[in-house]
Amino acid sequence: MVLSPSASQCWYHTGLCRKIVGSPVGKFGIFDFLYGGSGTLVCVVKESVKLYVNNIRTTHVELARKKAVESSLADARSQGIESKVAAKQAEKAGDKAAEIANKNANRILGPIVSSGWDLFEVIYYQGYVTEGALRGAGTLVGTYILGFLGEEKFGRFGYLVGSTLGSWIGGKIGLMSYEVANGIHFVLRMGRTK
Repeated sequence: MVLSPSASQCWYHTGLCRKIVGSPVGKFGIFDFLYGGSGTLVCVVKESVKLYVNNIRTTHVELARKKAVESSLADARSQGIESKVAAKQAEKAGDKAAEIANKNANRILGPIVSSGWDLFEVIYYQGYVTEGALRGAGTLVGTYILGFLGEEKFGRFGYLVGSTLGSWIGGKIGLMSYEVANGIHFVLRMGRTK
């Protein structure tokens, strides 16, 4: 009973503060993309580009593995090595080539494109560069972390799903950090004026 008025005042002030310092981009949620207009088309293009770019790396790794296996099998045939031994050698060569290709690709392209896209999206919706930088940084970190964890658990498909989810979650965390920092700045500034 005693806490109820305090809680309602706290919620009121939180909502008021959110209106004052909140981001216009932060109010744009996943369901806003589903209304069937041009925003839906832009969302589909954006997510398609992210998936395509994230898929480039995994395709690069698989091609390197395939070439190494074929090359190893051809060498084994020319040397007259038994098929079971040749298959084991080819598998080891393929794994080593995939590991090297993975280190070379090092998940650079997809996360950078995702974070850059989020930065420009914030600027397009008349957000601030700081807001875009924090959202882009969150997207970059989320894409790396969840993409890596998804690949460890589920392979190529796990990387695609993990990097996509990481991009979305990281972007939201970046926006939240911007709003928290902006809110703290607002409260400190409000305290100085009184």
